Amino acid sequence: MNFELTASMMCANYGNLEKEVRDLEEGGIDSFHIDIMDGGYGPNYAMGLHDMKYIASATKKPLDVHLMIVHPEKYVERFCDAGAWSVGFHLEAVDDPLPILDLIKAKGVRTCLTINPDIDVKRLVPYLDKVDMVLLMSVFAGFGGQKFIPETMDKIRFIKAEIVKRNLPTLIEIDGGVNADNAAE
Repeated sequence: MNFELTASMMCANYGNLEKEVRDLEEGGIDSFHIDIMDGGYGPNYAMGLHDMKYIASATKKPLDVHLMIVHPEKYVERFCDAGAWSVGFHLEAVDDPLPILDLIKAKGVRTCLTINPDIDVKRLVPYLDKVDMVLLMSVFAGFGGQKFIPETMDKIRFIKAEIVKRNLPTLIEIDGGVNADNAAE
């Protein structure tokens, strides 16, 4: 099983993003996770398109954009055009994810569908063959420093079994509370 380490930029020092990017690259990260929150869907504000563009200009590593916003369909193309490697949004934030996934795919960017911890993981199953990645939130979206929710492990096992059963190349991403103490699990 292959693993990649994606550095969340939500808690970065915005006063010195270039140094943060350089330090993380030197530390061996594989990509950067860019949390975009609008204070509407996501209960906080974090990063914006300009922040993401700045990080894109400072690195050649992939940028994994996580939209925690209302009406992601209005913004996905902007993030794709700004250099995102993948763009994900919350299943529970939209009525129909398929047109938004099509917008992202049309831009040649990887698609990702995300759920919060209180959403049944089975809701992702109909979309597994339509996305490049699923993002399972292991904390509630909005604030850094939360503890990993242990029940996420059951969701990981369930969604992995579905992916294997269908022989899909779909990746699984985990967001929140992953640290040196629990990463191996």
